[in-house]
Amino acid sequence: MLSFIVSNRSKRPHRLPDCWGHRGASSRFPENTLASFQAAIRDGAEGIESDVHVSKDDVVIMFHDPALDRTTDSRGEIKERVWYGEDGLQHVRTIKEPKQSIPTFAETIALLTKPENQHVAFNVDVKVQNDPDRLFALMHSIISSSDPNWETTLAPRILLGLWHPGFLEHAKKRLPYCRRSYIGDSVGLARKYFWGECDTFSMSFASLAGAGGQKFRQDCKAAGKNVMVWTVNDPSHMMEAVRWEVNVIITDVTRTWLELRDALQNDYEKIVSQYSRLFLWTTLNFYAPFLAAYSRQSKLDLEKVAGPFERALTARPTMVSAAA
Repeated sequence: MLSFIVSNRSKRPHRLPDCWGHRGASSRFPENTLASFQAAIRDGAEGIESDVHVSKDDVVIMFHDPALDRTTDSRGEIKERVWYGEDGLQHVRTIKEPKQSIPTFAETIALLTKPENQHVAFNVDVKVQNDPDRLFALMHSIISSSDPNWETTLAPRILLGLWHPGFLEHAKKRLPYCRRSYIGDSVGLARKYFWGECDTFSMSFASLAGAGGQKFRQDCKAAGKNVMVWTVNDPSHMMEAVRWEVNVIITDVTRTWLELRDALQNDYEKIVSQYSRLFLWTTLNFYAPFLAAYSRQSKLDLEKVAGPFERALTARPTMVSAAA
């Protein structure tokens, strides 16, 4: 497990990645809902991952998209909608059954502060559509009022996932007690903009599959940095992540990974031998040219919303990159 929580796996023949539910147990329940989070925890996941946006009236909610259209019975941009009131977001429900309300950040924190859930880590995916200073100030208010012992029982379990380097200084100012991770699909961006500021790297599976990904994984291990990989739903990809010795597998199918992990604990060599690595050479998006093009487009998309990466780099001239 990541260093957020102490666990004892000394009896395992191999160190196996933890299971974090991507938007909860989202293959079975509506994504980013309390039902989905609770299901992942019941399954035995060591962590949950979710996303944050802020309503017009300053309520932090757990939701992936900047707009409601894809997953709910409502429409419109979250930042233009209020939480309270007759037409408030509190009345919105998911399209997917069983229909659920949108949880607030405060409700999710309340779930995680229950005695039975105080072993669960919380990966907060910070979307770039947010004003970071406003968002982090609101998050701090909720975190710091959640429990008298929040600094020891809650704060060490929260991981801030950041896509854009412009969010780093705001995170350090408003939420200095939270660990930080880079989220993305480019080892180049991870090295250049985030290496000296994060102890965890949450990477897309494809970005770690090639030679560049292998070197990045090796450098992270040498530097004592954690590696998380998303969104891993195919058992053959899970087995590859095991071979990579990543710290965490983020998955929609929490039961699938947990059952496979149990099987590996019982007979590691037998289970590993059942999974081929052929897909790495037969899938276009694992090749360097595709990865490079995708990384460039991803950076452009992020910059359209949150501004140039280079502006943030200029503001932090002392940041140190990983060795090439």
